[in-house]
Amino acid sequence: MKFSKILLFSWLFLVILSALFAQQPKSSEFPAVHSNLKSDERGQYFEVRGKKYYRVVTAEGYTLEKMLGNPKGTDEGIAFDFQDTLLNGTLYYGLIHYNDSRHPQPVYFKYPAKVEKGKAGISISRLKGRYDMTGWVKAGKGTIGYRVADDGGNMLYDGIISFKGTGPFKIDDTIIEGPLINLLHENGVTISFKTNNPLRGEVIINGKSYKGKKGTSHEITINKLAPDTEYQYTVKYGDNSQTYSFRTAPEPGSRKPFTFAYASDSRGGTGGGERSMEGVNAYIMKKIMALNTQEKVAFMQFTGDLINGYKSNMGEMELEYANWKRSVEPFAHYFPVVCTMGNHESLGNIFIDPATKQQIMVDKFPFATSSGEYLFAKEFVNPKNGPVSEDGAYYDPDPDNVDFPPYEENAFFYTYDNVAVIAMNSDYWYAPSTGFLQYTGGNLHGYIMDNQLKWLEKVVLKLEKDPHIDHIFITQHTPFFPNGGHVGDDMWYNGNNDYRASVAGKRVAKGIIERRDELLDILVNKSTKVRAILTGDEHNYCKTEIGPKTNIYPEMYLPKKITLSRTIYQINNGAAGAPYYAQESTPWTPFTSGFTTQNAVVFFKVHGKTLKMEVYNPDTLEKIDELTLQ
Repeated sequence: MKFSKILLFSWLFLVILSALFAQQPKSSEFPAVHSNLKSDERGQYFEVRGKKYYRVVTAEGYTLEKMLGNPKGTDEGIAFDFQDTLLNGTLYYGLIHYNDSRHPQPVYFKYPAKVEKGKAGISISRLKGRYDMTGWVKAGKGTIGYRVADDGGNMLYDGIISFKGTGPFKIDDTIIEGPLINLLHENGVTISFKTNNPLRGEVIINGKSYKGKKGTSHEITINKLAPDTEYQYTVKYGDNSQTYSFRTAPEPGSRKPFTFAYASDSRGGTGGGERSMEGVNAYIMKKIMALNTQEKVAFMQFTGDLINGYKSNMGEMELEYANWKRSVEPFAHYFPVVCTMGNHESLGNIFIDPATKQQIMVDKFPFATSSGEYLFAKEFVNPKNGPVSEDGAYYDPDPDNVDFPPYEENAFFYTYDNVAVIAMNSDYWYAPSTGFLQYTGGNLHGYIMDNQLKWLEKVVLKLEKDPHIDHIFITQHTPFFPNGGHVGDDMWYNGNNDYRASVAGKRVAKGIIERRDELLDILVNKSTKVRAILTGDEHNYCKTEIGPKTNIYPEMYLPKKITLSRTIYQINNGAAGAPYYAQESTPWTPFTSGFTTQNAVVFFKVHGKTLKMEVYNPDTLEKIDELTLQ
């Protein structure tokens, strides 16, 4: 009897154990969408005709954590350690006067400090008397802006650090990024900022306090505000504070006049100086933001290639994002800059051709914690109303598990008064090495996958029925109709429809031009409100008429062709500072105009159902183009 009980208990234990294991999610080294990736004793690889391409780990370059400098107070000022013994150069520094300008920035002291073997020290004591324009001696505290440059003069990072004391000095609580205006609507806003120390951030509006959770990354949401109203806000962090303002959006459908701006492609340019601030053309971005402020824009849409990107190390990408946000920050205290992804926002796992040393990249996984999509959502505050992922589409190889990257905060839509903007991600799950897609798995540059397409149609039809919305803009990084620089890819690939994504070793059903046509059918034939497609990628400005008379196909094209019922425009503005592309010949060239390689920012002036576009060079203030959109 005793032996039978032992058997019974053993059997029950095995049943319970089996059930527990059955409930555990499947674990795998690779997402199911990369079924053609393998591993052996040498590491992860994929194979092409018997040749193995192994994943490599690249040496870490400059990262945000390093450039923050681990500042410490000294008797004379602040000591920095950039944790890189190979770094030699210059540290420029100066006081920031928060009460002297609406857009506070450092005024650099005439005597910079040397960076030697990754270390530098600055003397705050020298900023007394005639150099104390902030009154820090009397206040017993102040804030320093500092710029790190290497021995070649290349600018690496613009940082901010606060101090207290008059000697010896201590490091104080500091806002090292922000505050930035996000998710602006008629009744509220979200204000984001980052601090050097974990603390509980606070925003005060009209005497009311709004507090967030303790930490270094802060997103504080304010609601129950009045529409179309100017509000002053104060951000408190420890014993310090900064004060700015914003204006809430009007009631939906108010149809009051307003202006919004559009641009893309601000990655590092040529010409030296701030035109290449470690991944960013900070010079042109500052010019654009200053002109935006002068034009009193309600918001700016910025669609992709903010940075150089294409990294495999997250810290390096974080540094480039920090530099981009610093370039817009003095102006983005007051209005939102809404950002979406481009191909240069790619963060990837890198495999290498053993013979040619060519690098082949796929979106970094695990997707939920390491991908380019994950990092973008971590760095920016965007609406969470987009599709979830491509899981559940017909090509999903494992419907019971999450196998694709998230769309959260990289595909979404938002409204302002009578305008709606739908932000697409045309570089989702992007694998840059197009010729290796069938071997690695991944998505094509410019290809919109099925779930995002279905989501777009649903949102467009919803907005068509919304009586408050008169104008819909679609924005994605890659042009439907490239004109100069990307005729060989984007949504054209020199007229070759064979290009498409590859999932788990299988190519998806629709080619790139077929998918472009499905998008056009939604935006042109199924909508009366879509006015324009706002694109970038090509580093130029150009407008293209998309309508019944536009030739949109190659000479030999066998799949079914679409007939367009009306005319909209593609407004390409990838002229925010990246190296230029000249115009190329395409079937739709006769329907293009205004092409220029000047730096450009596009302004849409909305007054009820009247919609006008004006384009300016932010560096020279020259008017480039204009258009009335019907």
